[in-house]
Amino acid sequence: MPNIDEAIQDLRTVRDFVRWGMSLFNTAGLHHGHGLADAQDEAVYLVLYALHLPHDTPLAWFDARLTREERRTVAELLARRVRERRPAPYLTGEAWFAGLPFHVDERVLVPRSPIAELIDNRFEPWIDAEHVERILDLCTGSGCIAVACAMAFPEAQVDGSDLSADALEVAARNVTRHGLEEQVRLVQSNLFEGLRGERYDVIVSNPPYVDAQDMAALPPEFHHEPQAALAAGTDGLDLVRIILREARGHLNPGGLLVVEVGNSAEALEDLYPEVPFTWVEFEHGDAEVFVLTAEELEDYGALFAAA
Repeated sequence: MPNIDEAIQDLRTVRDFVRWGMSLFNTAGLHHGHGLADAQDEAVYLVLYALHLPHDTPLAWFDARLTREERRTVAELLARRVRERRPAPYLTGEAWFAGLPFHVDERVLVPRSPIAELIDNRFEPWIDAEHVERILDLCTGSGCIAVACAMAFPEAQVDGSDLSADALEVAARNVTRHGLEEQVRLVQSNLFEGLRGERYDVIVSNPPYVDAQDMAALPPEFHHEPQAALAAGTDGLDLVRIILREARGHLNPGGLLVVEVGNSAEALEDLYPEVPFTWVEFEHGDAEVFVLTAEELEDYGALFAAA
Protein backbone atom coordinates (compact mmCIF):
# COMPACT_ATOMS: atom_id res chain seq x y z
CA MET A 1 0.00 0.00 0.00
CA PRO A 2 1.15 3.61 -0.58
CA ASN A 3 3.40 5.01 2.14
CA ILE A 4 1.66 8.31 2.85
CA ASP A 5 4.00 9.41 5.65
CA GLU A 6 7.03 8.93 3.41
CA ALA A 7 5.41 10.94 0.62
CA ILE A 8 4.53 13.78 2.98
CA GLN A 9 8.10 13.85 4.26
CA ASP A 10 9.96 13.62 0.94
CA LEU A 11 7.74 15.28 -1.68
CA ARG A 12 7.28 19.02 -1.96
CA THR A 13 5.68 20.35 -5.16
CA VAL A 14 2.56 19.81 -7.22
CA ARG A 15 4.77 18.16 -9.83
CA ASP A 16 6.25 15.82 -7.21
CA PHE A 17 2.81 14.54 -6.27
CA VAL A 18 1.67 14.15 -9.87
CA ARG A 19 4.73 11.98 -10.53
CA TRP A 20 4.16 10.00 -7.32
CA GLY A 21 0.52 9.46 -8.21
CA MET A 22 1.41 8.23 -11.69
CA SER A 23 3.86 5.74 -10.24
CA LEU A 24 1.30 4.51 -7.71
CA PHE A 25 -1.37 4.07 -10.35
CA ASN A 26 0.91 2.28 -12.81
CA THR A 27 2.30 -0.04 -10.14
CA ALA A 28 -1.21 -0.92 -8.95
CA GLY A 29 -2.40 -1.56 -12.51
CA LEU A 30 -5.39 0.76 -12.22
CA HIS A 31 -7.91 0.97 -15.04
CA HIS A 32 -8.42 4.45 -16.52
CA GLY A 33 -11.69 4.24 -18.42
CA HIS A 34 -13.91 6.80 -16.69
CA GLY A 35 -13.34 10.02 -18.55
CA LEU A 36 -9.58 10.20 -17.89
CA ALA A 37 -7.16 8.78 -20.42
CA ASP A 38 -4.29 7.41 -18.36
CA ALA A 39 -2.35 7.50 -15.09
CA GLN A 40 -1.00 10.98 -15.82
CA ASP A 41 -4.44 12.43 -16.50
CA GLU A 42 -5.84 10.94 -13.29
CA ALA A 43 -2.90 12.05 -11.18
CA VAL A 44 -3.14 15.63 -12.46
CA TYR A 45 -6.91 15.66 -12.01
CA LEU A 46 -6.83 14.39 -8.43
CA VAL A 47 -3.89 16.52 -7.30
CA LEU A 48 -5.47 19.73 -8.62
CA TYR A 49 -8.83 18.79 -7.11
CA ALA A 50 -7.27 18.19 -3.69
CA LEU A 51 -5.60 21.62 -3.87
CA HIS A 52 -8.79 23.42 -5.00
CA LEU A 53 -7.08 24.44 -8.24
CA PRO A 54 -8.83 24.59 -11.64
CA HIS A 55 -8.21 21.79 -14.12
CA ASP A 56 -6.52 24.23 -16.51
CA THR A 57 -3.96 25.47 -13.97
CA PRO A 58 -0.83 26.59 -15.90
CA LEU A 59 2.11 24.18 -15.82
CA ALA A 60 4.28 26.90 -14.24
CA TRP A 61 2.32 26.45 -11.02
CA PHE A 62 3.25 22.76 -10.83
CA ASP A 63 6.55 23.77 -9.24
CA ALA A 64 4.73 25.47 -6.36
CA ARG A 65 5.58 24.04 -2.93
CA LEU A 66 2.80 22.66 -0.77
CA THR A 67 2.18 23.05 2.95
CA ARG A 68 2.41 19.93 5.08
CA GLU A 69 -1.38 19.81 5.43
CA GLU A 70 -1.80 20.12 1.67
CA ARG A 71 0.71 17.32 1.14
CA ARG A 72 -1.27 15.07 3.45
CA THR A 73 -4.57 15.88 1.72
CA VAL A 74 -3.13 15.15 -1.72
CA ALA A 75 -1.35 11.97 -0.64
CA GLU A 76 -4.43 10.57 1.06
CA LEU A 77 -6.61 11.16 -2.01
CA LEU A 78 -4.12 9.49 -4.34
CA ALA A 79 -3.80 6.58 -1.93
CA ARG A 80 -7.59 6.18 -1.81
CA ARG A 81 -7.67 5.80 -5.58
CA VAL A 82 -5.30 2.83 -5.27
CA ARG A 83 -6.79 1.31 -2.14
CA GLU A 84 -10.46 1.46 -3.17
CA ARG A 85 -10.13 1.10 -6.98
CA ARG A 86 -12.94 3.65 -7.13
CA PRO A 87 -13.14 5.75 -10.34
CA ALA A 88 -11.63 9.19 -9.79
CA PRO A 89 -14.90 11.10 -10.47
CA TYR A 90 -16.56 9.22 -7.62
CA LEU A 91 -13.78 10.40 -5.31
CA THR A 92 -14.32 14.04 -6.32
CA GLY A 93 -18.07 13.91 -6.92
CA GLU A 94 -17.66 15.56 -10.30
CA ALA A 95 -17.21 14.60 -13.95
CA TRP A 96 -17.07 16.59 -17.18
CA PHE A 97 -19.14 15.94 -20.29
CA ALA A 98 -19.41 18.08 -23.43
CA GLY A 99 -17.36 20.73 -21.66
CA LEU A 100 -19.79 20.92 -18.73
CA PRO A 101 -19.36 19.84 -15.08
CA PHE A 102 -21.75 17.31 -13.56
CA HIS A 103 -22.27 15.90 -10.09
CA VAL A 104 -21.79 12.13 -10.04
CA ASP A 105 -21.92 9.44 -7.40
CA GLU A 106 -22.37 5.68 -7.37
CA ARG A 107 -26.06 5.94 -8.26
CA VAL A 108 -25.10 6.75 -11.87
CA LEU A 109 -22.47 5.88 -14.45
CA VAL A 110 -19.53 8.22 -14.83
CA PRO A 111 -20.23 10.25 -18.02
CA ARG A 112 -17.90 9.25 -20.85
CA SER A 113 -20.05 8.78 -23.95
CA PRO A 114 -18.71 9.91 -27.35
CA ILE A 115 -22.23 11.19 -28.00
CA ALA A 116 -20.90 14.46 -26.56
CA GLU A 117 -19.22 15.07 -29.91
CA LEU A 118 -22.51 14.57 -31.76
CA ILE A 119 -24.23 17.03 -29.43
CA ASP A 120 -21.49 19.59 -30.03
CA ASN A 121 -22.26 19.22 -33.76
CA ARG A 122 -26.02 19.42 -33.06
CA PHE A 123 -26.52 15.97 -34.65
CA GLU A 124 -25.73 17.34 -38.07
CA PRO A 125 -25.55 16.29 -40.89
CA TRP A 126 -28.26 13.74 -40.01
CA ILE A 127 -30.87 16.29 -39.02
CA ASP A 128 -31.58 19.98 -39.55
CA ALA A 129 -30.78 21.41 -36.15
CA GLU A 130 -32.90 24.51 -36.76
CA HIS A 131 -36.05 22.37 -36.82
CA VAL A 132 -35.41 20.39 -33.64
CA GLU A 133 -38.08 21.24 -31.07
CA ARG A 134 -38.17 18.16 -28.82
CA ILE A 135 -35.40 15.80 -27.71
CA LEU A 136 -35.52 12.65 -25.59
CA ASP A 137 -32.52 11.35 -23.65
CA LEU A 138 -33.52 7.74 -23.00
CA CYS A 139 -31.72 6.16 -19.99
CA THR A 140 -30.53 9.57 -18.86
CA GLY A 141 -28.55 8.49 -15.76
CA SER A 142 -26.78 11.60 -14.46
CA GLY A 143 -28.68 13.74 -16.96
CA CYS A 144 -25.49 14.73 -18.76
CA ILE A 145 -26.82 14.07 -22.27
CA ALA A 146 -30.13 15.81 -21.55
CA VAL A 147 -28.38 18.86 -20.11
CA ALA A 148 -25.86 19.03 -22.94
CA CYS A 149 -28.68 18.76 -25.50
CA ALA A 150 -30.55 21.59 -23.78
CA MET A 151 -27.44 23.75 -23.96
CA ALA A 152 -26.89 22.92 -27.65
CA PHE A 153 -30.59 23.43 -28.53
CA PRO A 154 -31.72 26.34 -26.33
CA GLU A 155 -35.09 26.57 -28.12
CA ALA A 156 -35.90 22.86 -27.73
CA GLN A 157 -37.70 21.06 -24.93
CA VAL A 158 -35.74 18.10 -23.58
CA ASP A 159 -37.01 15.05 -21.70
CA GLY A 160 -34.66 12.82 -19.74
CA SER A 161 -36.06 9.44 -18.73
CA ASP A 162 -34.73 6.65 -16.57
CA LEU A 163 -36.09 3.65 -14.72
CA SER A 164 -33.95 4.40 -11.65
CA ALA A 165 -35.36 6.86 -9.13
CA ASP A 166 -31.86 7.17 -7.65
CA ALA A 167 -30.43 8.18 -11.02
CA LEU A 168 -33.19 10.74 -11.51
CA GLU A 169 -32.28 12.35 -8.18
CA VAL A 170 -28.76 12.87 -9.50
CA ALA A 171 -30.07 14.11 -12.84
CA ALA A 172 -32.35 16.62 -11.08
CA ARG A 173 -29.37 17.98 -9.19
CA ASN A 174 -27.53 18.51 -12.48
CA VAL A 175 -30.52 20.10 -14.20
CA THR A 176 -30.75 22.57 -11.31
CA ARG A 177 -27.00 23.14 -11.31
CA HIS A 178 -27.21 24.36 -14.91
CA GLY A 179 -30.42 26.34 -14.42
CA LEU A 180 -32.46 24.29 -16.89
CA GLU A 181 -35.55 23.44 -14.84
CA GLU A 182 -37.84 25.16 -17.37
CA GLN A 183 -36.31 23.39 -20.35
CA VAL A 184 -35.52 19.86 -19.12
CA ARG A 185 -38.20 17.52 -17.79
CA LEU A 186 -37.23 14.32 -15.99
CA VAL A 187 -39.51 11.28 -16.24
CA GLN A 188 -39.31 7.94 -14.47
CA SER A 189 -39.93 5.38 -17.18
CA ASN A 190 -38.96 1.86 -18.17
CA LEU A 191 -37.76 2.82 -21.66
CA PHE A 192 -40.88 4.12 -23.47
CA GLU A 193 -43.52 2.82 -21.04
CA GLY A 194 -43.95 6.15 -19.26
CA LEU A 195 -43.80 8.18 -22.48
CA ARG A 196 -46.97 7.06 -24.23
CA GLY A 197 -48.14 9.60 -26.79
CA GLU A 198 -44.89 11.58 -26.66
CA ARG A 199 -43.06 12.30 -29.92
CA TYR A 200 -39.64 13.77 -30.54
CA ASP A 201 -37.39 15.05 -33.30
CA VAL A 202 -34.33 13.35 -31.77
CA ILE A 203 -34.16 10.34 -29.48
CA VAL A 204 -30.67 9.77 -28.12
CA SER A 205 -29.73 6.91 -25.84
CA ASN A 206 -26.71 5.47 -24.08
CA PRO A 207 -28.50 2.38 -22.67
CA PRO A 208 -27.01 -0.61 -20.87
CA TYR A 209 -25.21 -2.63 -23.55
CA VAL A 210 -22.49 -4.74 -21.91
CA ASP A 211 -22.82 -8.43 -22.73
CA ALA A 212 -22.42 -11.22 -20.18
CA GLN A 213 -18.88 -12.14 -21.23
CA ASP A 214 -17.64 -8.55 -20.99
CA MET A 215 -19.43 -8.03 -17.66
CA ALA A 216 -17.51 -10.96 -16.19
CA ALA A 217 -14.22 -9.44 -17.34
CA LEU A 218 -14.73 -5.83 -16.23
CA PRO A 219 -11.92 -4.27 -14.13
CA PRO A 220 -12.71 -3.54 -10.45
CA GLU A 221 -13.39 0.16 -11.15
CA PHE A 222 -16.57 -0.72 -13.05
CA HIS A 223 -18.02 -2.63 -10.11
CA HIS A 224 -18.51 0.67 -8.28
CA GLU A 225 -20.98 1.71 -10.98
CA PRO A 226 -24.66 0.60 -10.93
CA GLN A 227 -24.61 -2.79 -12.62
CA ALA A 228 -28.13 -2.32 -13.98
CA ALA A 229 -26.79 0.59 -16.04
CA LEU A 230 -24.19 -1.66 -17.67
CA ALA A 231 -25.47 -5.23 -18.05
CA ALA A 232 -27.80 -6.05 -20.92
CA GLY A 233 -28.04 -9.82 -21.23
CA THR A 234 -26.08 -12.46 -23.08
CA ASP A 235 -25.43 -10.40 -26.22
CA GLY A 236 -25.72 -6.90 -24.71
CA LEU A 237 -28.85 -6.09 -26.74
CA ASP A 238 -31.71 -6.67 -24.31
CA LEU A 239 -32.67 -2.99 -24.22
CA VAL A 240 -31.51 -2.09 -27.73
CA ARG A 241 -34.00 -4.58 -29.21
CA ILE A 242 -36.84 -2.79 -27.44
CA ILE A 243 -35.57 0.65 -28.43
CA LEU A 244 -35.43 -0.35 -32.08
CA ARG A 245 -38.90 -1.87 -31.95
CA GLU A 246 -40.60 1.06 -30.20
CA ALA A 247 -38.67 4.21 -31.16
CA ARG A 248 -40.54 4.71 -34.44
CA GLY A 249 -43.74 5.27 -32.46
CA HIS A 250 -42.10 8.21 -30.68
CA LEU A 251 -40.30 9.96 -33.56
CA ASN A 252 -41.72 12.74 -35.70
CA PRO A 253 -41.36 12.43 -39.48
CA GLY A 254 -37.75 13.19 -40.39
CA GLY A 255 -36.70 12.38 -36.82
CA LEU A 256 -33.48 10.71 -35.75
CA LEU A 257 -32.55 7.87 -33.40
CA VAL A 258 -29.01 7.88 -31.95
CA VAL A 259 -27.87 4.89 -29.85
CA GLU A 260 -24.53 3.86 -28.36
CA VAL A 261 -23.97 0.09 -28.32
CA GLY A 262 -20.21 -0.26 -27.67
CA ASN A 263 -18.81 -3.77 -28.03
CA SER A 264 -22.27 -5.13 -28.82
CA ALA A 265 -22.14 -3.56 -32.31
CA GLU A 266 -21.09 -6.82 -33.97
CA ALA A 267 -23.93 -8.72 -32.30
CA LEU A 268 -26.33 -6.01 -33.47
CA GLU A 269 -25.28 -6.31 -37.10
CA ASP A 270 -25.46 -10.10 -36.87
CA LEU A 271 -28.99 -9.84 -35.51
CA TYR A 272 -30.17 -7.40 -38.20
CA PRO A 273 -27.97 -7.98 -41.28
CA GLU A 274 -30.47 -6.27 -43.57
CA VAL A 275 -30.59 -2.99 -41.65
CA PRO A 276 -28.35 -0.17 -42.99
CA PHE A 277 -27.05 1.11 -39.66
CA THR A 278 -25.04 4.30 -40.09
CA TRP A 279 -22.03 4.12 -37.77
CA VAL A 280 -20.74 7.49 -36.64
CA GLU A 281 -17.11 8.35 -37.31
CA PHE A 282 -15.74 10.42 -34.45
CA GLU A 283 -13.00 13.00 -34.67
CA HIS A 284 -11.72 12.06 -31.21
CA GLY A 285 -11.43 8.32 -30.60
CA ASP A 286 -13.47 5.33 -31.69
CA ALA A 287 -16.84 4.22 -30.40
CA GLU A 288 -19.81 2.28 -31.68
CA VAL A 289 -22.76 4.65 -32.06
CA PHE A 290 -25.36 4.25 -34.79
CA VAL A 291 -27.99 6.56 -36.22
CA LEU A 292 -31.23 5.61 -37.95
CA THR A 293 -33.90 7.91 -39.33
CA ALA A 294 -37.58 7.64 -38.51
CA GLU A 295 -38.14 6.46 -42.06
CA GLU A 296 -35.53 3.70 -41.77
CA LEU A 297 -37.12 2.53 -38.53
CA GLU A 298 -40.44 2.36 -40.34
CA ASP A 299 -38.96 0.51 -43.34
CA TYR A 300 -37.46 -2.19 -41.14
CA GLY A 301 -40.16 -2.17 -38.49
CA ALA A 302 -41.22 -5.74 -39.22
CA LEU A 303 -37.68 -7.00 -38.56
CA PHE A 304 -37.46 -5.11 -35.29
CA ALA A 305 -40.86 -6.37 -34.21
CA ALA A 306 -39.90 -9.99 -34.93
CA ALA A 307 -36.54 -9.97 -33.10
